[in-house]
Amino acid sequence: MAGATLTPYSRAEHHDLGGRFADTHRPSELTTTVPREYVHRLALSEVFLTNWWRGDDGWVVSAQWPRAHSFYGPLHGLHDPVLVVETIRQAGILLSHVAHGVPLDHPIIWQHVRYDLAPQALRVTDRPAEVVLEVTDHDVMYRGTRLVSIRQEFRIRCDGAGLASATLLYSCHSPAVYRRLRGDYCDLVLANSRRIPLPGAVAPQLVARERDHDVVLSPTDRADRWQLRVDTSHPVLFDHPVDHTPGMLMVEAARQAAQATTPGFTVPASMDCSFERYAEFDAASWVQARTSGRTDGGRRQVEVTVEQHGRPVVTARLTCVPAS
Repeated sequence: MAGATLTPYSRAEHHDLGGRFADTHRPSELTTTVPREYVHRLALSEVFLTNWWRGDDGWVVSAQWPRAHSFYGPLHGLHDPVLVVETIRQAGILLSHVAHGVPLDHPIIWQHVRYDLAPQALRVTDRPAEVVLEVTDHDVMYRGTRLVSIRQEFRIRCDGAGLASATLLYSCHSPAVYRRLRGDYCDLVLANSRRIPLPGAVAPQLVARERDHDVVLSPTDRADRWQLRVDTSHPVLFDHPVDHTPGMLMVEAARQAAQATTPGFTVPASMDCSFERYAEFDAASWVQARTSGRTDGGRRQVEVTVEQHGRPVVTARLTCVPAS
C-alpha cells in the first residue's frame, strides 16, 4: 500500500446500502436470510444471517443456526463452535457492503480472527438457535472513499444467553488491486489446474468427524504433524470456486489438529488465528500442533501452525475443554 492515502473512519461518512434495514429501529419479525451475495455464498443453505439493523453503538446482526447441517452439525448435544467463526465471517462481509459501501465484487481478506465462548451456551435445544451479534467498528481506514481495513468487535448471544466475544480484522481490495497482489494465482482456472493430488485422510474419529470427506488432515510419520487436505469438491468449505485455500478451511484444520492432540472429545472454547499469507493449491501445506500440559478443569492450550514452502501461513492458539 505504499503511496496510498489512508483516512480514519468518521461515523458521518459511512455509506448505507441497507435500504429499510439501515434505520435505528429493529425491523419486523418476518424472517428470511439475507441475500447470499452479501455474505459471498452461492448455496442458500450456507447463509446463516437473517437480518441487520442499527444498534445504539454500531450494528446488530441476527442469525439462525440449524439443528442439523451437513458439515457444521451438532455433536455431543452442542452446536459446532466453529459456527461462531463462520457467522462472524458472514457478518463482517455483510457490514462491509451494507454499512461501508464496499462493492460486492471486492475481495475481503482476513488478517486476524478470535473468539472466546461459553461452551454451555452451545447446547442444542428442540428449536434452531437464534443468534444475535452486536457489532462495533474500530480502526476503520479509508483510501479516499473506499474502505481499506477495519477491526470489528462482536458480542454474541445465543437464544438470549451470552455466548461469545469475538474480533475480526480484515482488509478490502478492488479487483484490480487483488490482481496485482496475486499475479497469475488470481486466475481461477489456472490456479485450480495446478492442484496437487488430494492425500488420504486420517481416521475421522481422531478429529471428531464421521466421514473422510469432512477430514482436512492427512497423516504423516509424526503424530503431531499432518499434510493439509484441500478438497476443492467439498460443498461447504468450497461453496464457490476460489484461487487459494480459504480461511475457513484453515480454521477447521486448527480445530481438527487440536482435537487430534487432546484426549476425548473437546470443545475449542477459544481460538485466536492470524493469517500471514495465502496458501496456494500447487504445493503441500503442513499442519503442526503443540500441546501444553493440562490446566485447571482439564483445559489444554494448543498452538497450531500451517506452513507452505517452510513459511507460516496461519498461526492459531486454541483452548480446548472437555465436553461434559
